[in-house]
Amino acid sequence: MAGAGPETECPAEQTRRAVLLGTLAVTSYLVSSGQAAADDKPGADERPQKGDLLVISDGDNEGQVIKATDLKQGGPPVRAWPKNPKTSVVRDGSRLNEILVVKLDPGELDETTRARAVDGIVAYSAVCAHAACPVTEWVKSDVGDKEVLKCPCHNSEFDPRAGAQVVFGPAPRRLAALPLAVNEGSLTVAGPFIGKLGGAQPG
Repeated sequence: MAGAGPETECPAEQTRRAVLLGTLAVTSYLVSSGQAAADDKPGADERPQKGDLLVISDGDNEGQVIKATDLKQGGPPVRAWPKNPKTSVVRDGSRLNEILVVKLDPGELDETTRARAVDGIVAYSAVCAHAACPVTEWVKSDVGDKEVLKCPCHNSEFDPRAGAQVVFGPAPRRLAALPLAVNEGSLTVAGPFIGKLGGAQPG
């Protein structure tokens, strides 16, 4: 006996098929609508503003406001987004807004870096100035005995104690710095990025 095709399915089977297809369509719509809503958050792609809070950008504590006391001196850096404290919008609409926050010995910071740090805590763009890869590593420098911010794409290294200047690799300039302040124990943005964001080459 030949197998039954869609045209010979019983009414109950046709109903189940219709329900399944309907469910899939609704799920697809909700997922796409949710993504669109996330992409359309007013202010999500704006650069950090003075007074923005800093929140953890990934991991188990994603979205948690960063307190100055949360950071261990000597690193490792914490990845963060700025967050508008009035609207609660996290400015994650542009990868250029992701920040690396690390606490260092204030005595090791140069004068310019110390002026925009708070309690030894500094913040820099997480996007490499070479090919716009993410800066993800915190390792001993290839040219010194201190830990540095390192981009694994082409091995550029940046010294966070000296304004994230390039100490190794092909990056043509330092990482953009973000001045910080503390408000009721929470890290906040004290001013706009200092320096150019993004890479010198497509990446």
